[in-house]
Amino acid sequence: MQRYFIEKLDNQFEVTITGDDFHHMTRVMRMNPGDTFYGVIDKKTAIVKIESIQDKALTGRIIDWIEGTKELPIQVTIVNGLPKGDKLELIIQKGTELGANTFIPFNATRSIVKWDSKKAAKKTERLRKIAKEAAEQSHRTEIPSVYDPVDIRRLLDLAESYDYKLVAYEEDAKQGESSQLAKTIRGMVPGQSLLMVFGPEGGLDTAEVNQLLENGFQTCSLGLRILRKETAPLYALSAISYQLELARRREWQ
Repeated sequence: MQRYFIEKLDNQFEVTITGDDFHHMTRVMRMNPGDTFYGVIDKKTAIVKIESIQDKALTGRIIDWIEGTKELPIQVTIVNGLPKGDKLELIIQKGTELGANTFIPFNATRSIVKWDSKKAAKKTERLRKIAKEAAEQSHRTEIPSVYDPVDIRRLLDLAESYDYKLVAYEEDAKQGESSQLAKTIRGMVPGQSLLMVFGPEGGLDTAEVNQLLENGFQTCSLGLRILRKETAPLYALSAISYQLELARRREWQ
């Protein structure tokens, strides 16, 4: 069944769908009264039966609730140095599927791409739509947050509230460091938060890395190989998912 995020209930059992979701349900999926879909309301999943379809709105009634969650047991924020092309779209789409909760684009020193205020608003709107669609496709109960691009000062302010803070650093990989990421993940417990910073194509500037270290970050490598910009955060999320959802699943149940 298709999954859609619903902002609120009309009453205890009824919902109304409008806008893009209404268009997708009626024009793309060609749903009709009597059909059912998953509706996510306040991070809870319900089975909803369509009762009526009007010109611009669809009404449905909740017939059952689904127990359980598909979310990672920790909160993971991915900070990306602004990359070229559509790489950020790919990172947000696949990162959402892998369980990230928040994405923060970062105006790094070596970022080739720079967004002005008008461009940032339009691009962020598109990225949020991509995150929503990916969350629906992967049957999540939360839509990740997508920030407007931040500078280093704003990033450090945002980082203060996190339990763990890592920066993927190419020099660590070259020097053979291979344990910090695994050590951090193993030390986390459900409900804690992790912020990970990934540089742009040219990597992070030494001054940026030093600022991060001075504010509680630790550097880590992502294995023995040097990964592309769009691969690195997906590698980290996959490692987190394996360790916390597969290797330690019985421990936390």
